[in-house]
Amino acid sequence: MSHEPIVSSFLDERVSVAYDSAVADRIFDGYRAACDRPVTLRANTLKATASDVAAALEDAGIAFEMVSWYGDAFVLADGVRERAVWDLDIYQQGGVYLQSLSSMMPPLVLEPYRGADILDMCAAPGGKTSQIAALSGGAAHITACEMNGPRAEKLTYNLEKLGARNVQVMRTDARRLDEFFSFDQILLDAPCTGSGTACAGDERAAKRITEALLKKVTRSQRALLDRALTVLKPGGTLIYSTCSIFPEENEEQVATALKRHRDCEVKPVDTLAFDGADAPDILPGRIEGTRTICPSRLYEGFFIAKIVKN
Repeated sequence: MSHEPIVSSFLDERVSVAYDSAVADRIFDGYRAACDRPVTLRANTLKATASDVAAALEDAGIAFEMVSWYGDAFVLADGVRERAVWDLDIYQQGGVYLQSLSSMMPPLVLEPYRGADILDMCAAPGGKTSQIAALSGGAAHITACEMNGPRAEKLTYNLEKLGARNVQVMRTDARRLDEFFSFDQILLDAPCTGSGTACAGDERAAKRITEALLKKVTRSQRALLDRALTVLKPGGTLIYSTCSIFPEENEEQVATALKRHRDCEVKPVDTLAFDGADAPDILPGRIEGTRTICPSRLYEGFFIAKIVKN
């Protein structure tokens, strides 16, 4: 490529191969804007209401805005850093969870309901797990998988702090879940390159996001999707998401999985997040109904697909 790398030669090249030049430029502009991304957080309604969080922020002199599509989401004013939130009593008591706006979307698309048997396949550190618990009013039966010991401990700690009680943490590789299990709803927020989370000049991302990592995560994603669709009950819903914008990790994974699981199909991702002035920029998709969010100042690049077993 003729220009200096926006993030890295590898990442820039993958973007330019996957998208036409106009779309690639939108992504590169998003990487530049992401360097100034504000802090965002979610009211953990298992412990506090959005009004409680708003009052705590106002008392601390922290300015914020809401988003149109989720009444529990907050965008803090420019210049406010996470440390300012750490000092708040409501944060220390579990009433607040620091979380990107994009990562709040998969649990909303899942629409967890009371009494459902729900699997969170790659659950650590627990943000989406606790959000699923909150959205179901604490009345769903949630199994949260994490194979890494320290990460499983962090998951357990966070769930306890956030008041997510009706959750069973399984320290296991979700790719090897016994087929004896079956679930009404599954969230698979898969390990990925993180290509949607980078920003311009991000040296750590440049070192981390490599061809070798892409090959490794796509193998894992393939196995996880296969097991997810195997343990999904007939009539059940799977949300597959990544914080990547690479088609190899997203649409291509879904298309390959559907060839192996003929009883499953993609359903449109419908959420208010994709309407309104503060909606994310959506990239062209290769599978109708899926959503790929373009990196921007407010949103991380993210992919979301909804799959239903007939």
